[in-house]
Amino acid sequence: MDGLRGLVAKVLPPPGLPRTLAAQSAVYGLGNGTYVAGSVVFFSLYTGLSPTAIGIGFSFAGLLSLVGSLPFGHLADRIGGRHTWALGSLLAAAAFVTYPLVHTFWAFLVTLGVVTVGETLANAGRNVYTAAAVPPEIRVRTMAFVRAYLNVGFTAGAGLAAGALAIGTRWALVGLVLVAAAGMTVNTLVVMRMPQALVDRAPGRRPSPWGVLRDHPYTAWAAVIGMLWLNQNVLNELIPLWAVTRTDAPRPVLGGLIALNTVMAVLLQVRATRGADSLPGSVRLTRWAALATAIACPVIAVTGRTHGWVTVAVLAAAVMLTTATELWMSAAQWFFATEVPPAAQRGAYQGATKSVGGLFTMVGPAAMTYLAITTGGWGWWVVGAFFGVCAVVIGPIVAWIERTPRNGDLVAATA
Repeated sequence: MDGLRGLVAKVLPPPGLPRTLAAQSAVYGLGNGTYVAGSVVFFSLYTGLSPTAIGIGFSFAGLLSLVGSLPFGHLADRIGGRHTWALGSLLAAAAFVTYPLVHTFWAFLVTLGVVTVGETLANAGRNVYTAAAVPPEIRVRTMAFVRAYLNVGFTAGAGLAAGALAIGTRWALVGLVLVAAAGMTVNTLVVMRMPQALVDRAPGRRPSPWGVLRDHPYTAWAAVIGMLWLNQNVLNELIPLWAVTRTDAPRPVLGGLIALNTVMAVLLQVRATRGADSLPGSVRLTRWAALATAIACPVIAVTGRTHGWVTVAVLAAAVMLTTATELWMSAAQWFFATEVPPAAQRGAYQGATKSVGGLFTMVGPAAMTYLAITTGGWGWWVVGAFFGVCAVVIGPIVAWIERTPRNGDLVAATA
């Protein structure tokens, strides 16, 4: 019986709001996973858009999210996290329903823009609400459960999308989008039923959201975080591209590598938060995250000279290292995002994190692809050194954050 209780404690978040947040995340992941896995096929086969038009649309959505993150985060600070979250979720769900009516590029661009605005609003509201509603002592652990359940839902949604794509009819493609819209709608209803969470605000004039960018220690940290999140480019694009073009790994192995990442994200995300409840612990996890991908890059380069199952095993080791970066980075970032900013400005600070980091995601992938793929292998060492530099600079930057007051307060070393 004790063993069963221990197993339940590992797979279920704490009762109450943390468990509700995890369930909501799974529902959202189901709808979003269904859409993401089949969106390109839907827009190509059902809507009739060209690959170039689809690419332009997604680039526009990325730019819109980048520009909107900071002001939308400030809006969440002003009107409350739950209200912003529900408003964004409702807007996205309504736009999803109209996707089957889209048959021109401009209609696609407008609808995708509305979806992006809704999701950016919802993300800002969710972050602000979670930080305000969940007690500090279980906050990072709760966020880890939320992310793990999101991966579970996303995987299930991708499975539904695979079924719809296998059927391949127009009605199956429409059903794919409507299932995603239904998941978004249920997600909105769950959010609206969550308890309100209020944040004490200091009297006086409300600070400008753009003032966050003048917090130079924090923006320096956001830049490092943005650079480290390029590990997702390594994991999701560079490793598969390298495996296909530069190794003898069988094509089906790529699916197994993706599954390995997903399983690790579900099973290990909560455990990866150990130590993330303090400033020193979060610095340590960030450093480990940087070093993991720094080591993974030359490991990947080795597979250009190996053969057979040795290649597969080495690629799997690289995926495990880059997934470890993802898990440790997430845990550390949750602490910084909730404990460093003033409580009344968490939305603006988190929006600034996404905007500053997004600059690197616009430039980094092309440069890293050139270095890793076209150089024949030695470029992986340069990419690895890039992550190694991040491991070196994170300590001094966080020390700068620690000695810089925000609204008259210094960051506590422990949660």
